[in-house]
Amino acid sequence: MRVRTHPYLVVKRAVDVGACVLVLPIVLPTLLVIAIAVRLDSPGPALFVQHRTGRNGTRFPMLKFRTMVRNAEELKASLAHLSIVPPPDFKVIDDPRITRVGRFLRRTSLDELPQVINVLVGHMSLVGPRPTSFSAETYSLWHTRRLEVRPGLTGLWQVNGRNLADFDERLRLDVRYIDRICLPLDVRILFATVASVVLREGA
Repeated sequence: MRVRTHPYLVVKRAVDVGACVLVLPIVLPTLLVIAIAVRLDSPGPALFVQHRTGRNGTRFPMLKFRTMVRNAEELKASLAHLSIVPPPDFKVIDDPRITRVGRFLRRTSLDELPQVINVLVGHMSLVGPRPTSFSAETYSLWHTRRLEVRPGLTGLWQVNGRNLADFDERLRLDVRYIDRICLPLDVRILFATVASVVLREGA
């Protein structure tokens, strides 16, 4: 049976919504405090909205706390030669665009916290392939397998120490996750993610 029609996806969605509603009393005050800190640290909005590629290739607005200076996208081209990962990915060690509060948020992964809203509205799941900033038109045919499920807040490659892996290597882990998709695997990934954040692995 193809994953996109698997009955487990219904259960997975129910777990996503239930878990998010359960943590909302804690998450909402935390979101407010972080938003104030971001605004006080540097000019610009507290949230950074970036269109990402979701299930079936649909683009959606993914929410994050802003961790960079307001004109970060304009400065990206000038830093392309420093990227330590091959295109279309982009990652610079000690990126000068990152703000003081932004470094703390990234180190603790709190910059991703607004994505709880993406999960609630159905753009994302708690566990799944991380959504790409580039569109599905740039994917190779075998890459499109990752589009059978909702993208996630965390996934298999995040807890396998592969943050610097290239796109194809991450895709192989995404496909492995999709082939084995089940509630126990999701739970293991969530617990491993919490452990990684606490230990600041890959920060």
